[in-house]
Amino acid sequence: MSNLTANVSKPGRIPMPEQPAKIRAGNFLEVPLGYTPEMAQTEASRCIQCKKPACVEGCPVNVQIPEFLKLLREGHFANAVQKIKETNALPAVCGRVCPQESQCESKCVLNRKSEPVAIGRCERFAADYERENLSPEIPRKCPANNKRIAVVGAGPAGLTVAGDLILLGYEVTVFEAFHRPGGVLMYGIPEFRLPKTIVEHEIGYLIRLGVQIELNQVIGKTITIDELLNDFNAVFIGVGAGLPMFLNLPGEDLGGVYSANEYLTRSNLMKAYQFPHYDTPIIRGRNVCVIGGGNVAMDAARTAIRLGAESVKIVYRRSRTELPARTEEIHHAEEEGIEFLFLTNPQQYLSNKQGIVRAIICNKMELGEPDASGRRRPVKIPDSAFELPTDCVIVAAGALANPLLTKNTPGLELNQRGYITANPNGRTSRSRVWAGGDIVTGSATVILAMGAGRTAAKDMNTFLQHHDSSW
Repeated sequence: MSNLTANVSKPGRIPMPEQPAKIRAGNFLEVPLGYTPEMAQTEASRCIQCKKPACVEGCPVNVQIPEFLKLLREGHFANAVQKIKETNALPAVCGRVCPQESQCESKCVLNRKSEPVAIGRCERFAADYERENLSPEIPRKCPANNKRIAVVGAGPAGLTVAGDLILLGYEVTVFEAFHRPGGVLMYGIPEFRLPKTIVEHEIGYLIRLGVQIELNQVIGKTITIDELLNDFNAVFIGVGAGLPMFLNLPGEDLGGVYSANEYLTRSNLMKAYQFPHYDTPIIRGRNVCVIGGGNVAMDAARTAIRLGAESVKIVYRRSRTELPARTEEIHHAEEEGIEFLFLTNPQQYLSNKQGIVRAIICNKMELGEPDASGRRRPVKIPDSAFELPTDCVIVAAGALANPLLTKNTPGLELNQRGYITANPNGRTSRSRVWAGGDIVTGSATVILAMGAGRTAAKDMNTFLQHHDSSW
């Protein structure tokens, strides 16, 4: 353990071993290294087994948390992961990237006097232990019911729908636009936070259950929703929010100005970080600026430092208090040497003679009254403009709904921002078409997308089994 450090972010919990910052900033290996069996059992023993566990209510997919922690504490590791998989088909993913601190762990009663049980770390251990030491058990499936489901998008929402319905006896086919399934898990989240072998293993489990996956299928172009409805009893749309969003600033078309979506896709899905084994072009800036303060901004900044940048700055127009990124991601970024420029807002990108970005003109900001998001609105300070040198800019200001599918689906109702309108069960304006995840809510978390997938799958089953004629 001499080459490890521990992230003691919350006293009373078993700290997570992780790579030291100076070492990990130079590689793409996973940062947290996981619990040992002894650590996991000790942490699980902190659960007091509430009779009315609020932590389950805080989990969007309702994992029976006290039950799996009790099994873990007693050393029944295989049973623990099976308990998780009753409602969550992607436990190794969720144990790594879910914001447990604002969901299940925030509801833990230990918060009143101590620190919450590290539920996410325990979930990760159980899933990793099964993958590394056991042959995953295939649960019993309901008899085939001769009904076919089409799932559009192999991201968290779509994979959850597929995993739930395949167990209920449906024939499920997932259509994915990219050459590899996983959605944002593959193209968005970096290797050092979520190794792609983990995603592949979780998807492999669904394939063993019988889920079929068709790649390189751009629904709305190669096949329409109407054509799917001719061959399938129901369709679920879970295509995410993958359209890059820029700030409409002068100079955004300069070389070296990326959307975070493109930058991370080139690095993650297209493996630019493994040059020369993969010859995917990407600008390796020496002085990188990332615009934004969410988890995607942290992912982009931490990727840039690993690609060899000498300086990486997060440019954020509000203060540290308003940063939307997870506390753990902010902490890791700071440890790795990333600088934060708070109350700073870009206004224009400047070019060198070759048409490559060379600087950003920024204004200093101050916080005014809260806006619609509940955060204090940033207001420009007069005469505060300054020039920030850079040779690579990554804009992580959010994402929008890609209109390719929606504009080619007549009768599919959208809201003002172009997202699909769906009721709480995921039903859209088109009969036999459900939707969930970021294409409905806008950019959110992996686990919320999975929760939407579970809700839709339950309603799809109810509709199809009871021959529901209402819509």
